[in-house]
Amino acid sequence: MSNRRNFLKTSSAFALGSLLLNKEVLANHLLRPKSLPGTGLQLFTLFGVIDDDVTGSLQKVADVGYKEIESAFSKKGGYYGMTPRAFAKTVSDMGMHWRSHHVLGAPFHLPPGAKMPLGADGKPIVIPPMKNLRDNHQELVDQAAEGGVSYLVCANTPIGTLDEVKASIDVLNKTAEAAHKAGLLFAYHNHDREFAPLEGQIPYDMILSQTDPQKLKMELDLGWALKAGKDPIKMFAEHPDRFHLWHVKDMDARDNHIVELGKGRFDFKRIFDQAAESGMHYYFVEQDGAPHPFENIATSYRYLQKILK
Repeated sequence: MSNRRNFLKTSSAFALGSLLLNKEVLANHLLRPKSLPGTGLQLFTLFGVIDDDVTGSLQKVADVGYKEIESAFSKKGGYYGMTPRAFAKTVSDMGMHWRSHHVLGAPFHLPPGAKMPLGADGKPIVIPPMKNLRDNHQELVDQAAEGGVSYLVCANTPIGTLDEVKASIDVLNKTAEAAHKAGLLFAYHNHDREFAPLEGQIPYDMILSQTDPQKLKMELDLGWALKAGKDPIKMFAEHPDRFHLWHVKDMDARDNHIVELGKGRFDFKRIFDQAAESGMHYYFVEQDGAPHPFENIATSYRYLQKILK
């Protein structure tokens, strides 16, 4: 028996030593990036239709094959007219997971000259008052924790001046601390304007450098970042493990109109190949203003299944 134990110890040590000496084997087998999560959908893609039949809409999402859900604001208020727990149960009962929720960084105001889109009745959409992080951060954190999501995300925040950027960073840091205490991770979602110089500084770089990388992750909207001329792969290398969430969004080459995945100009395969370095945990398809939402999300889903095989 003693000889057998010695043999096993010697053999195990030899095998481990050989493996450690073979860096290629080590990289391929021990450090292999984790498999990608299920394909997710940001429900803002369904903004024009989901509130007419929330349960039916979610079932159609599940039927396409989506597994992960990120919610946004609703014309019904709250969580598509539900409490956080009720919404979580509805999603779970359909075999999906509610991972993340979008909130506003400050009170909502339409940009100068902008108008609310028209609803099915031909009248401008009316949105109920929405809570925001500047005024209600603790309440929003508590609600997200009640729903059991992993991430609370600032969808947008004022960054028109340096003073606004600094004030927004204060709100982000305050919310990140509250989220941490509640067992959540907080994240920031970009558009393209964060990458435009502002008085010699880049707002996105300010947010990255002036927030705690352990408590504030980034939800990188690939479409907006690429439109702004950024290379996500370079961003991943510069800030590894910072980009826990992605929005996968494609744009037409002619006018940057948001289109179904695979119908635009962006090469997502090369970006997904670097998912491990980015720290990505979940990714969500998003098509703002989708003209035929359920058809569009099905097309985008099929495209991702093809390139991620």
